Amino acid sequence: MNKREWEKLQQLTVEELLKKEADLKAELFNLRFQHATGQLTNPMRMKECKRDIARVKTLINGRA
Repeated sequence: MNKREWEKLQQLTVEELLKKEADLKAELFNLRFQHATGQLTNPMRMKECKRDIARVKTLINGRA
């Protein structure tokens, strides 16, 4: 996630952040499934996805 994407996340409302978190969790689930079946082309995407989820959760907790 680059600086521009981080700034966009900071602009989102809590409801939008919750939606983004759900989308990222679904993506991570799909990545794990692909990894288990040997179809994952970019294994680093799993790590990036986990970090993106943590970033979104940090923003949510900061606003609560």
